[in-house]
Formats: sequence, structure tokens, C-alpha cells
Amino acid sequence: MAEDSKVFQVEIITPDRVFHTGEATMIEFNTAAGELGVYKRHIPLTTVLAPGIVRIHNDGEEDVVAAVHSGFAEILPEKVTLLAEIAEWPDEIDKSRAEQAKRRAEERLASKAESIDIKRAEFALRKALVRLDIAK
Repeated sequence: MAEDSKVFQVEIITPDRVFHTGEATMIEFNTAAGELGVYKRHIPLTTVLAPGIVRIHNDGEEDVVAAVHSGFAEILPEKVTLLAEIAEWPDEIDKSRAEQAKRRAEERLASKAESIDIKRAEFALRKALVRLDIAK
């Protein structure tokens, strides 16, 4: 029973599906303020998700790994919920499409044209890099 005391619930929800539901002993993900690792009994917190890789650890089992692109995280002592605009498993990612998106974003940033929305291009580049990283 002592082993169960470190386990908490994790949910990742997108607008079109419940992406993942399960148990964890730790979850790691990116926020607008940086990387965050959460264990059971974390103080309650709501934060903004940033594009990145989510790693769900559960002692003795293989880590669950997914890409998440923007949204919100709600952290409670017994549950972590990620409300993501997009969540993808590694096998759902089209590598060639991600490469093309990366190239386009890099070209936009390199052009330094006044009409380019720099933040949007940087966000697109970050999403493409996350997709390529997790699809390896």
C-alpha cells in the first residue's frame, strides 16, 4: 500500500478527444515559465502549456511520451489535467510535414520582413521541432 501512495491520476484532453487517461508517479511537461515536473501532493496550480514533450512516469512501467502544443495545465494534489489544443503520439506525426513546417518557419524568421509575425513564426518553429524530436 505504501507504493500506491505516490500514484496520482493524469488526463490529457484535446478538443476532439480524451487523449490519455492513466496513473503516474511523475509527469514532466513544458509551461510558459519553463519545464515542470509534478509528483503527487503538488500544491494546486494552473499554468499555461508551451509546446513540448510530455513524459508520464509510472514506476516499473515504460514511460508514456507525447507531444503537446499549447493549452492549460491544472495541477491538484491527486490529479494533473492537461487541456491541450493539440496532443500527438509519436506514431501520429508526419515527419516530412514537420520538416516542411520547420523549413517554412525558419525561412520566415530569416527573411526579417516587417510583415512577418515573429511570435507566430517562432511558435510554428517550436511546434515543428517538438514534433521532429518526438518522432525520432
